[in-house]
Amino acid sequence: MLEILGKTNFDFMGKRRIAFAFSGIMVLLGIIALIQISRGAANLGIDFAGGTAVQLKFDQAVKIDEARKALEVNGLGDAELQEFGQDNKLLIRVKASTTIEQKTAEHVVAVFSKEFPGNKFVVDSSTEIGPTIGKKLQEDALIAVLVSFAGIIFYIAARFEFRFGIAAALATFHDVLAVLGAFYVLDKEITLLVVTALLTLAGYSLTDTVVVFDRIRENLRMRRRDSEETMINNAVNQVLSRTIVTSLTVVLVLIPLTLAGGEVLHDFSLALLWGVIFGTYSSVFVASPLLLLWPGSPGRILKRA
Repeated sequence: MLEILGKTNFDFMGKRRIAFAFSGIMVLLGIIALIQISRGAANLGIDFAGGTAVQLKFDQAVKIDEARKALEVNGLGDAELQEFGQDNKLLIRVKASTTIEQKTAEHVVAVFSKEFPGNKFVVDSSTEIGPTIGKKLQEDALIAVLVSFAGIIFYIAARFEFRFGIAAALATFHDVLAVLGAFYVLDKEITLLVVTALLTLAGYSLTDTVVVFDRIRENLRMRRRDSEETMINNAVNQVLSRTIVTSLTVVLVLIPLTLAGGEVLHDFSLALLWGVIFGTYSSVFVASPLLLLWPGSPGRILKRA
């Protein structure tokens, strides 16, 4: 593995109080965001808030910028547009909060009929998502996140020790809440794609944490005379280059997707980008220091190893 830093000897565990203070702020923002989302007070997409999705097929290609401008001048500036399949197909998604005098689907059709009179189109599909369905999707998304955390605790506890499972789950929960809090503060739209990104980053964060935990367990087995804090600190330094190289590889892919991936992929890739950054940070400054706070002894880890 390429070592871009070489041998390091940073005192990560000595900075854990500062890290915990920063993480506490991010987790608090995430909890506030979670509460606001459950109350419907956040910027929710139509998957959660309800709305209308209309799929149109035109005879000729339509530029998405022109389509967006046509919707804006007709009172549908909050509509989301997505090209798919061919360049003559558009998916228009409008939140239920948008106020218009007629039904949303009919209004969308009327807008394109007026603004693009020379380009005939047909309505491939029109779907209404009511608030009841949106509420059900919110509940399902929360259950998916909680089930993933339960799986994390079980897997890490079986492979290492229970306190390792708790530390990994808390670090992963920290990453999810940090990204969710950042999205809420910046008034980014919370959609099913964002939830998908959060579940993806949970898996990434867990993988990175497991690598660190593997080295910690190895050090606990080989360096019994050192203090537990010293052994954990050494383990983090030993895998630091690997952690940075892996994260940079993912970041180099996500940056172009975030900047030039289009409106549909922007929030998804942005959530993953922030998640990778927070996940790398939490593996070093959250998951590992938590082992020092949770009651346990190196002896039990050595027996299981």
